[in-house]
Amino acid sequence: MEPLIEEAELSRTPASTDPMTAAAGDHEKKVTTRRKSPTQIALARLRKDKVAVICASIFIFFVLIAIFAPLLAKLEGQSPTEYHQDLIDQYGYPTIAPNSEHWFGVEPRLGRDLFARFVYGARPSLIVAGSVTIITTVIGVVVGLLAGFVGGWLDRIISWVIDFVLSLPYLLFAIAVPAVLLSVFVGTSEDVAADDVASARFYSLIIVLSFFGWASLARLIRGEVLSLREREFVSAAKVLGVPTHKILFKELLPNLVAPIVISVSMALPTYIVTEAGLTYLGVGLTEPTPSWGLTIAAAQNFYRVDPLYLWIPVAAITILVLALSLLGDSIRDAFDPRTRR
Repeated sequence: MEPLIEEAELSRTPASTDPMTAAAGDHEKKVTTRRKSPTQIALARLRKDKVAVICASIFIFFVLIAIFAPLLAKLEGQSPTEYHQDLIDQYGYPTIAPNSEHWFGVEPRLGRDLFARFVYGARPSLIVAGSVTIITTVIGVVVGLLAGFVGGWLDRIISWVIDFVLSLPYLLFAIAVPAVLLSVFVGTSEDVAADDVASARFYSLIIVLSFFGWASLARLIRGEVLSLREREFVSAAKVLGVPTHKILFKELLPNLVAPIVISVSMALPTYIVTEAGLTYLGVGLTEPTPSWGLTIAAAQNFYRVDPLYLWIPVAAITILVLALSLLGDSIRDAFDPRTRR
């Protein structure tokens, strides 16, 4: 369990004008003690951190955009998949500017509504980043706990696997694995539906990022457990005959909250950028999935005549990643005992 930290509070009686009453009140001062865990102290510090509150609000704002994307598109009255060829000239350029019907304008060449594409595009980025973060955290924590606590041959095998995964060329696998999974589970026929290809690319991206993401967290957790397993509370639990799984998840895991939370806060913006980058390179998500990365890739040829087409998704990714990065720094400082005053 997490160690409890005692905080003393001095409760004073209200000031009185009577000297005798004031003298008696000085003798009635009471010292109350509250016990807080390091996690509770860190959360209290985060609530007082204005930067953390603002960044968390920005993240929640984008999450709400992704959740209520159908409602927002319906409010505008447009669909992300509907083509408006009548709003495109013979050269593929939009003939209208942003207006009350198309808040961000329409997409060059195809005429799809940019606002609807934008709000729906928040979904794959957050879903991929959130899913990969959850999967890698669960695998990394469990593997790190087992390797650090059990030790012996199991630790040597897991450490070898971690080193092997970290040594693999990440970008090469990110390019090759989706193509292999696509040919195995969907096929290479020209009759394959675009929706099937998009779904296969979506899940293969999650698989690739999850495969490479757990190893670094597992190594971190293993190092923490190696130092914690020699502590008195772990030795006492062993002497009392507490089962191994209870020692791992009841005794050791609560003491690993800080590195886990910090790792999660840093991993989420990393995966958002990775998803957008791989999609931009053509090895991530594909049409007809609405994606900010796909929009950026398609907009690079039209950024002079239609700057909103490019800069809206770029600004969204920049703001979201910057907010999550600053939030991660605040979380790290809040959980760091050396920064506590």
